[in-house]
Amino acid sequence: MTRIRALLAALVLSAAMLLGGGAPASQAVVAPVAFQVTGVDLHDGMLTKDGATFVLTGTMYGCGFTWQTDGTPFCGFGVSTAPSLAGPWSTPKLLFDPKSTINAQSGWTRNAWTWQQLCGHYGAGCFNARLVQRPDGVWLLAFNAPADYNIDHSNAYYVMGCNSSTGPCGTQAGPPYGSTHKPSLTRCIGNGDFAIIGSPAAGEAIECSLPGASGLNIELLDKWWSNGTGAGQTNLANLGQPNGIEGPGAFQDPATGLWVSTYSDPMCGYCAGVATGYATSPNLLGPWTAPTNLAAAGLPVAARRDISAGSCGGQPRTVSVIDGQAYQGIDLWTGTRNQTAAGLLFVPLTMGTPSGTAGDGQVWRPPLTLAC
Repeated sequence: MTRIRALLAALVLSAAMLLGGGAPASQAVVAPVAFQVTGVDLHDGMLTKDGATFVLTGTMYGCGFTWQTDGTPFCGFGVSTAPSLAGPWSTPKLLFDPKSTINAQSGWTRNAWTWQQLCGHYGAGCFNARLVQRPDGVWLLAFNAPADYNIDHSNAYYVMGCNSSTGPCGTQAGPPYGSTHKPSLTRCIGNGDFAIIGSPAAGEAIECSLPGASGLNIELLDKWWSNGTGAGQTNLANLGQPNGIEGPGAFQDPATGLWVSTYSDPMCGYCAGVATGYATSPNLLGPWTAPTNLAAAGLPVAARRDISAGSCGGQPRTVSVIDGQAYQGIDLWTGTRNQTAAGLLFVPLTMGTPSGTAGDGQVWRPPLTLAC
């Protein structure tokens, strides 16, 4: 049975209201709070909203998938819905059949393979279910299949057209929007985690981590969000050093207009208590910058770019924006390579004013807050 633990916020009344001259009580502001989802077999995914319905997508483990085990079963990507962030969340259903053929509409060399072959046979899995809606209303499911890169250094990404926010997705879904596409990319050419980010004004882009101790790249997508344009930036803010990063996500702060990206710092498969780092940019495609340790000797290079040393006991995976509020998605990993029982935590991200500068004797407080 799905068990949801949500923190409830008190209504915050303005000073004018307290004096009797403000907005009516029905317009009181509800402060965003962290909430946890447990008992739902969806992981490393994201939240979105379709009308009044909240939609949660992620990787499923319940059929027995075990990372880095050859021949492991691929359980697929699931979707669950709820009337509110507090739930109750529906039993996850598959967005496409893991045993169906890839059949990408691009002459792809592995078209005849099944998703089970690609995502399970090599033990590399398929991850990062990203459900987004284009301006024309079509829902897309993007994800990565690391084995593609392992086999012949092809980029690891796929984009499926979906017939609704809850599927079905992919060529096998049929009309009106079912399709599968292997994107053409020039900057996101590895096998790492990724996010689809952007705005109507800035366009849409893919932000991706790279193999090994590397950083983040970003590449603008075409109008169909299915191929890269080549425009973008590599090695955002030199974030990959010294140990690599992963789990990117980003949002545009409505107050300042700044683009803000978060990530797992460093990269670490299924690790709990990993730091959350950040970087900012005035524009979607950069230049992206992150604070460096310019003060006391002996501190790690990431000391000032990390906003949470332990990420509430989990690992940051990506950012979801719900009704204009950014939430950091955190997987509460259990320490095994089958994560069926792992919970999810979503924590509001808020922007403020940084304090402390190099050499002034103050403790650095970054402008971005992740309050567990």
